[in-house]
Amino acid sequence: MKRIDGSNYLHVLESLRKPWHDSYYAMYSSVLGGFTLDPVLMQIPADDHLVHRGDGVFDTFLCTGRAAYNLEAHLARLLRSAQAIGLAWPDGLDALRALTLSTLSAAGRAECSGRVMLARGPGSFGINPYESPAPALYILVYAAPVPFMTLRPEGARVRRSSVPAKPASQATVKSCNYLPNVLMKREAVDWGVDFTVGFDAAGLMAEGATENFGIVTREGELAFPRQGAVLAGTTMHRLSQLAETLRDRGELTAVSFRDITAAEIGRAAEMLVVGTAVQVAAVREFEGAPIGSGFPGPVGLALNALLAHDMASNANLRTPF
Repeated sequence: MKRIDGSNYLHVLESLRKPWHDSYYAMYSSVLGGFTLDPVLMQIPADDHLVHRGDGVFDTFLCTGRAAYNLEAHLARLLRSAQAIGLAWPDGLDALRALTLSTLSAAGRAECSGRVMLARGPGSFGINPYESPAPALYILVYAAPVPFMTLRPEGARVRRSSVPAKPASQATVKSCNYLPNVLMKREAVDWGVDFTVGFDAAGLMAEGATENFGIVTREGELAFPRQGAVLAGTTMHRLSQLAETLRDRGELTAVSFRDITAAEIGRAAEMLVVGTAVQVAAVREFEGAPIGSGFPGPVGLALNALLAHDMASNANLRTPF
């Protein structure tokens, strides 16, 4: 077995370069006190409780034209999630924002994804969070995904997940304990569909692996799951605001957050998948049966266009870096 120490560590790291590293642009680490542009140096200590317990929170956002979209909403949700697990960044929101923007600037990419992870920090391999003397902050900048409808304009196929939905107390916290989400994505890949969506014990629609879901009823109501039962998706909430334009034009009758059953999905005119990475995806098939006409519907397409315009031109939600 090779022994690795200070004399050969960098050489070993150099040998680990992989093709996918081309999509990793920058990382800030509070543990190291700086940032790196070298993917093989983008590492987290093994004794950070984030690594061996999933003890931390994160948030992910998109950047276009050297501006972070809806950054304040993402950072606010990050801090709400952190508070829910008894975690705080000692320097506060302003420092968190400044470090995020500095890391984005260092990456030098106009189009990218950003991810902020607030971790319990290094301190032990135990489960006791108080064994970590201070939290750790990691900020990652990497390639932005291609919007779903750009890749699949015919729409998405969705199945009902067999993974139990998270209880509300966990679903509303964007923690780094993502095993249920991983299993949901694995289902989708194994079943040959694009997404799976969870349902709670009462048979109500919950959320996907990394996405929120909604429906458009035949009466013209845009409905998302009840707030407090699922993660408060930043894209979902922004779309609920943008949808008021469609309501004013008579293309929708109402926008609501309420309980949604599987039977309602089957009767819906449209089903939508929304999220930071996916943006707005129209569902053409749920559980093997067509949704509405079996093709992307007008509301989903209109919301996708409104979101794209908002991301590109809404100065109030674009934070330059």
